[in-house]
Amino acid sequence: MDERTKRIVMSAAGVALCGFSVGMFKYASLGIDPFQNLMAGLNAVIPIRFGTLYVIVNALLLVFALVFDRTKIGIATFINLFFLGYIADFGMAVCNTLFPEPSLTVRVLILAAGLVLLCMSSSLYMTADLGVSTYDAIALVWADRQKRLPFSICRVITDAACILLGALLTVISGRTEGLIGGVIGVGTVITAFFMGPLISWFNAHLAEPMRYGQKSEQ
Repeated sequence: MDERTKRIVMSAAGVALCGFSVGMFKYASLGIDPFQNLMAGLNAVIPIRFGTLYVIVNALLLVFALVFDRTKIGIATFINLFFLGYIADFGMAVCNTLFPEPSLTVRVLILAAGLVLLCMSSSLYMTADLGVSTYDAIALVWADRQKRLPFSICRVITDAACILLGALLTVISGRTEGLIGGVIGVGTVITAFFMGPLISWFNAHLAEPMRYGQKSEQ
């Protein structure tokens, strides 16, 4: 397989699996991921349709990426923006079909599998270097520009900031029903603190060897 084809396959598989993993998170109902937590908080204080708000926020993040490092924007960015939600719905539907009345144990296992799949898929499409999601670009640009903090730490910081800001906005709005355990749950906390390190691990042990072969060991 030539280099270009390999990158396209890695990117497409990464985005598809990423969307499916988001559906697994939604199915588990043990807390949404940090960026969706921020979006929930914004939606609580900005009275417009969620889909419209999602496009606006991602458009602003797209401008950020274009200004500071446009190499992070590519075809995968737009596939992620326009199709990830539909793939997530498909992933949730599959989980509902397989486990129509899940026990807490099943939900926890689905959450754990979703986290691993999310980190692995993010690693694949980031390493393919055909664009990343607008939110992923923030930590990547930050890590590249300042060099002192690795990507894993930058990702933990941005994820934690999303959780705190999302929770603050939700409290300000007064719409706190289901905030703890629903919007912010164990899945949110685990994702915030482990996603960055897990993506870095998959970069070193899966995605980079897949793309570069022996070059990844140099």
